[in-house]
Amino acid sequence: MLILKVISRLLDYPSAEMFAAKDELIAIVEKTTELTEQNRTQLVDFINQLTARDIFDAQESYDLLFDRGRALSLLLFEHVHGESRDRGQAMVDLMNVYKSNGFEVDSSQLPDYIPLYLEFLSEQPIEFVEEWLGDVVHLLTMLSERLIDRDCYYSILFDALIDISGQQVDRQEIKESVKKEERDDTLEVIDKEWEDKEIRFDDPMVDSCPSSNGLQNSQHSLDPNTVHQVPIKWHDADAAEVAGL
Repeated sequence: MLILKVISRLLDYPSAEMFAAKDELIAIVEKTTELTEQNRTQLVDFINQLTARDIFDAQESYDLLFDRGRALSLLLFEHVHGESRDRGQAMVDLMNVYKSNGFEVDSSQLPDYIPLYLEFLSEQPIEFVEEWLGDVVHLLTMLSERLIDRDCYYSILFDALIDISGQQVDRQEIKESVKKEERDDTLEVIDKEWEDKEIRFDDPMVDSCPSSNGLQNSQHSLDPNTVHQVPIKWHDADAAEVAGL
């Protein structure tokens, strides 16, 4: 599924290669049948906005957005298992699923890194894709709502994934919950959490993600109290199950 490869690239660290492939990415989005017309339009707008930026500014914004604090972590198990021991076993199980399906991981990223996860799904049958995106649709919704709360256009990438999953989830509750959350990416919070580590005083401030300019209309939701109970099934998958899809 090429559209998953596109979203994977867009959700990864901005690169010169990605910017150079702008027209190709847009062409794939415009032809895809897995997205609604609204999401296709929004995704094209996202690509145009992202690639119109200076690449170094885009990279800096990306770092501040996804690598600072845990609320927007692109590691799935960060939201499911936190720092518990279950996280390590989940990593092993997911890597075994990759290997059993002939997916070679040529990356320094952890197996639950969302762009890598999407790269794997892009090579699977549609039924498999819908089930596995459905397994994490609540996490995707949570991330989308947090981005929307920060008025950040990256939210459209998660809304597109929710669209592909085919899941319908009421979104109102998570919107209200996110409004009450305390940001975990401010300098004050980070310094408090890592007070025994080296403190840098030259960090740029947060909120450097461009406005989503209205690219944030979806109809899905999440109960934040059940995030850690999301039924992720990849540890039960094996080659036989995949072959049967």
